[in-house]
Amino acid sequence: MANTVITIARQYGASGRFTGEILSEMMGIPYYDRELITMTAAKSGFDEGIVETYDEKAQSSLLYTLAVGSVDYGTPVPLAYHMPMSDKLYIMQSNIIRELAEKSPCIIVGRCADHVLHENDNLVAVFLKADLPVRAERIAERHNISLSEAQDMCVKTDRRRASYYSHYTGQKWGRADLYDLIIDTTKIDAKGAALVIKQYVESLR
Repeated sequence: MANTVITIARQYGASGRFTGEILSEMMGIPYYDRELITMTAAKSGFDEGIVETYDEKAQSSLLYTLAVGSVDYGTPVPLAYHMPMSDKLYIMQSNIIRELAEKSPCIIVGRCADHVLHENDNLVAVFLKADLPVRAERIAERHNISLSEAQDMCVKTDRRRASYYSHYTGQKWGRADLYDLIIDTTKIDAKGAALVIKQYVESLR
């Protein structure tokens, strides 16, 4: 596939970031995760810390915001002025994702990228999942916290990601028919997941 774009949606602790990094090295193509925060901050003019605060978090209804608009003292006010910050940043980030996908083959983690690029013929959409106890163990070790704290973090982060995805796409996060590949990383590590993705992409050529 020419100009292949791989998107990786992931449960928290399912090794999405590590898989993306390893796959980037294997395939020799750019990888974007937290880099999207920096790019969005630069494009929007907002402080990077503010962008990170709203990253993958839904604030309110974009559809409602787009529908109502506003008029002050009889003078139309630009609609974007009234958009919640999360909506403004989502739109900017989506435009950046499209620009990156058009520019060169790449790997993009999260940020509803599979939905943003769903009309791209060269898209390979991946979802990584794993059993909760395994994910909690990984997070506990990574952040030096208890298993119960890690499990709570996994559940809350997944809930937030699902809410964000549903808010901006109208679809259910993790639904099988939305992805080309769903990989369970319970029994394989990030390198194994990256190899599966690489082999799948190569089989399409």
